[in-house]
Amino acid sequence: MPIPVTCPGCLARFSVSDKFAGKQGPCPKCKQVITVPDKTQEVVIHAPETQGPKDSSGRPVLKPIRRVEFDPSTWQIILACAIAACCLIGAIFLRATSQSPPTWILVSAAIALAYPLTSMGYTFFKDDELGGYIGKERWIRLGTCAAVFAATWGVYTLLAYYFGNRTLAEIEPIQLAIFLAVMFGLGVAVSVGACELEVGQSFLHYSIYFVVTLVLAAIAGVELAQPLASQSKNDIYGVPSRVRATPIPTKPDSAAKP
Repeated sequence: MPIPVTCPGCLARFSVSDKFAGKQGPCPKCKQVITVPDKTQEVVIHAPETQGPKDSSGRPVLKPIRRVEFDPSTWQIILACAIAACCLIGAIFLRATSQSPPTWILVSAAIALAYPLTSMGYTFFKDDELGGYIGKERWIRLGTCAAVFAATWGVYTLLAYYFGNRTLAEIEPIQLAIFLAVMFGLGVAVSVGACELEVGQSFLHYSIYFVVTLVLAAIAGVELAQPLASQSKNDIYGVPSRVRATPIPTKPDSAAKP
């Protein structure tokens, strides 16, 4: 086994065969005569003493817990991609029909996308040193987080009607800012509590779900507020003409008598 040698004169480092252990020779760089260390000068680093109970042979009885990483299976990846593809195709179809999507479709899409996006975001932002949650505990924690994420759009709608807006397209920019603050507050709070992420990570965790659902809603033609609604000359206060009530026909005035 080669012996590492450091010249005390020029500090050059090199290795020599172990057969020269304890012998003298010139440094290949500065030619100073140096002595090759022998086996008695070898530094041996021993493993730290294991604490805890041991068996009769001296081996430790307790074994360290191995960290298990979450590795999504093939069917989980395929299912998540299929859900995303179906939502995208559905949004494009609704946009092509030029009709306002029914409420049940919007609710179904928000719920269907919640868990896949929540799981994907948690996989990105979890602490690798801690390993993250796996198994049943992962399903429960991420399921709770996904349910609240999906419910934030329901809170958005309820707040709109609480402020007296007949349609979501009537929401003004100042109201939109308040509603988004409430939605992100709920999303960040449940992400911190259920997934134990940092506040900044929780903000990005909810942002993934919010941005994806917002983009799909825009593709489908859902008008969520005045800044996000399609305006036209006949629109009144941000309410598209197709959602306004149809005026009640009136009878023409009788002809004036001569």
